[in-house]
Amino acid sequence: MPSREIVEAFARRLEDGDFVGAIEQFCTPDAMTYENNAAPTVGRDKLIAKERGVLAASKAVKAERIGPSLIEGDHVATRWKFSFTNAEGVTRTLDEIAWQTWRGDQLIEERFYYDPKQLGR
Repeated sequence: MPSREIVEAFARRLEDGDFVGAIEQFCTPDAMTYENNAAPTVGRDKLIAKERGVLAASKAVKAERIGPSLIEGDHVATRWKFSFTNAEGVTRTLDEIAWQTWRGDQLIEERFYYDPKQLGR
């Protein structure tokens, strides 16, 4: 079960824009993420590479937590608002729920639930 301090430290890394650092510090080597119902991205190295790709494709990315993170045992739920600004200056906002499974103070699985239409898909 993650401590409140660990969950808050993870959220602060995201709010500070250190997305890769959050993955490096908090994810297990075999961590995986799911985007809605898509196949998972498996492994911390692949998660870092994917995140770097998203950041490279964006002029700016901003994360804002909406309300508190809810912790129940090994599970954490957080509502996020992410803003992605592309090279042309167009900003798209994504309102999502992140559902996480932790092993102690390390993140082992994260599922993102959102409407892809928010990003113009």
